Amino acid sequence: MLSTLVLLFLTTLLAAASGPVDWPEIDFVRLHLGVNQMTQVTNAGDGSGRLFLVRQTGTIWIVQDGQVLAEPFLDIEDRVNCCGERGLLGMAFAPDFAHNGRFYVYYSSLSAENVVERHFLSETDPNKADPDRSQRILATPDNVAAHNGGQLAFGPDGYMYIGIGEDGLGTNAQNPADLRGKLLRIQVEPVYPAIAPETLHRTFLPSVPQQSSAPFVYAIPPTNPFVQTGGYRPEIWALGLRNPWRFSFDSQTGDLYLGDVGDRTYEEVNYEPAGSPGGRNYGWPVMEGMHCHTNPSCNTDGMTLPVWEYMHTDGKCAIIGGVVYRGDEIPDLVGTYLYGDFCTGKVYGLRSSQDVWESAELYDADYGFSSFGYGEDRNVYMTEYASRQVRQLVPANR
Repeated sequence: MLSTLVLLFLTTLLAAASGPVDWPEIDFVRLHLGVNQMTQVTNAGDGSGRLFLVRQTGTIWIVQDGQVLAEPFLDIEDRVNCCGERGLLGMAFAPDFAHNGRFYVYYSSLSAENVVERHFLSETDPNKADPDRSQRILATPDNVAAHNGGQLAFGPDGYMYIGIGEDGLGTNAQNPADLRGKLLRIQVEPVYPAIAPETLHRTFLPSVPQQSSAPFVYAIPPTNPFVQTGGYRPEIWALGLRNPWRFSFDSQTGDLYLGDVGDRTYEEVNYEPAGSPGGRNYGWPVMEGMHCHTNPSCNTDGMTLPVWEYMHTDGKCAIIGGVVYRGDEIPDLVGTYLYGDFCTGKVYGLRSSQDVWESAELYDADYGFSSFGYGEDRNVYMTEYASRQVRQLVPANR
């Protein structure tokens, strides 16, 4: 196993040494929208062309025709524990949101939990969520103000994927009975009672008042990798993660890319091709990036290396996982995975050719940004964390 690790590591180094070829020049133009502390930008996939901005304090704002609407789409600030690495960290719209009006949020609660919750569109206002309807789906302990993850996304298979950090304790990531430090896969659409009763799971949290009379239920996909494995939570799709920030699916291929924030030395990008059976162990805390973390002779049996890593040099500190570009304006960028670094504001491209990965710096933003996302127009957007700006990816010198 160790020889395999060395070979893969050398392959990556050789790819980097060969230098990037035909990388396009890009730019990001500012959209002055006036919302700060953004953790996500996304779209509803409902044909409306709206952008949705997730604010860490507990609100979601709509951008329509280039303007932020005067009132928030959703306001749950009275439930959210903010800030630091806590807060309202992510949202995902149901694949059939245009017809069923359901969407999901991930937030740090006032009761020391990270919560996944179902919400509903207002029946009278398409720019408002119903303030009186919500259903708790799942919750995990939030004991420290770090490593919460927070990404929700529906995969090409229709299941919900949830990225949860290890809550500041590395051993959680390797504990098969703990959901922290994992990528989960559960079925939340269609909602109960359409889900087969024998697969239902309930999460009861007595410390938090129930927000709806409906059951707290989700289902386990029968093809999840650990459904038949004793001692493993069946929700687990992958383990060995420190703080997954962010992951996304390539809209064309279905491949999964995941940025995992490292400890003191390395940041990493993990990759799963479409059709993967899941069950991968990405190594933390045994490994950081492609390297043994604390024990130079660590046992790496059964662990999967990232396809890319970078060191904490020149001020770099924390990866911002991104998206695969599938837009129309920059043809030479199509198929490239975009990611960045929070501390330096640098944006990178990553792609593979014949299973050899290469990466290059494409843009130096010189500001801290928190996420990448897509609009329905297939444009890529980037959220600045502190400066109330969203930026749109465009060709250089446009």
